[in-house]
Amino acid sequence: MNRRMKVLLGITVLVFGGLIAAKAMMNRFMNEFFDNMPVPAATVSSAGAAADTWVREITSVGTVVAVQGADLTTEVSGIIEKIHFDSGSAVKAGDVIVSLDSATDQADLKTLQSAERLAVLERDRVRELWQRKSISKSEFDRRQSELEQAEARVAAQQARIEQKRLRAPYAGRLGIRRINIGQYVNAGDPMIGLQSLEQVFVDFTLPEQRFSDIHVGLPVTARMDALADAEFTGKVSAIEPVIDEGTRNFMVRAVFDNADHQLRPGMFARVALNLGDARQVVVVPKSSISFKPYGNSVYVLTPADESGEDGQPLKKASQRLITTGETRGDLIEVEQGLQEGEEVATSGLLKIRSGGTVIVNNSVVPDAEIAPTPENM
Repeated sequence: MNRRMKVLLGITVLVFGGLIAAKAMMNRFMNEFFDNMPVPAATVSSAGAAADTWVREITSVGTVVAVQGADLTTEVSGIIEKIHFDSGSAVKAGDVIVSLDSATDQADLKTLQSAERLAVLERDRVRELWQRKSISKSEFDRRQSELEQAEARVAAQQARIEQKRLRAPYAGRLGIRRINIGQYVNAGDPMIGLQSLEQVFVDFTLPEQRFSDIHVGLPVTARMDALADAEFTGKVSAIEPVIDEGTRNFMVRAVFDNADHQLRPGMFARVALNLGDARQVVVVPKSSISFKPYGNSVYVLTPADESGEDGQPLKKASQRLITTGETRGDLIEVEQGLQEGEEVATSGLLKIRSGGTVIVNNSVVPDAEIAPTPENM
């Protein structure tokens, strides 16, 4: 019995051992097959690392703001009697824009002016009597004071009437009116916008790391999405001395001449500040960079020792870590890791294996412009 069990046990071990050995051999042959299976060359586009001269600059986005701009209103309430302007018209400083009904005030003014004239006559009559020593000096002084009070009441009434005339505080262009003749308006109700357009500001923010680079008078260029083909030149006019605690940014204001009134308050602006330091850089298209948490890299292409099936020349792709710098448009600066003239893959990066071969086809290539302009602009 013990002998029979030993025989069965030995047979079982031999069977399972054979199966395990056969499985191991099959896995080995399969791994060797897949490891040695030829991988088809990936098709990519390429570009050469180019040398360029870049002037050091800082870019940001901002908003056009009027040097002088406000919603105009009257100091007093009343009914609109006359509108002296058309929406969108240009006005000079001091021009009357709106008049409120002042008939009652004008009548009161006439009453006060009549009292003023009477006070003048009374003062003159008393002065003659005082000069002849017929009355005391105090009587003359009282009549002089009454005259001055009458003059002050007239001046106050004239000021009240003037408050019912809305005048342009500065030269500029009016907006669209929000009032009509006969309408009752309260003091402080906005009636019309007035913008001075001969000069405009562009306000934008920069990170606190740039604070030491900025100074008043620094040249600024601006482009507007609404005016795609135009570039405007101005200069920094003011720098906010306080850095925002929430964003760690600070406000900068640049002033631009605007004699043709192309720039309008509220426009979106892309600004660039020229710091004046020209430097030589090596640049590649941004599409050639593989951005990874452990570091950025490119695939450098060099001639391979073999050709494709149809005789096409192949190139060997080698992944290389690089240090990137400033970005402008579709281009990015390579500070370390790449030399001028080296060829890099610009598309199909996900298909490339480091050490593998690729076919270069540049019939269609990604954009590589330093100042790209989309077609819809």
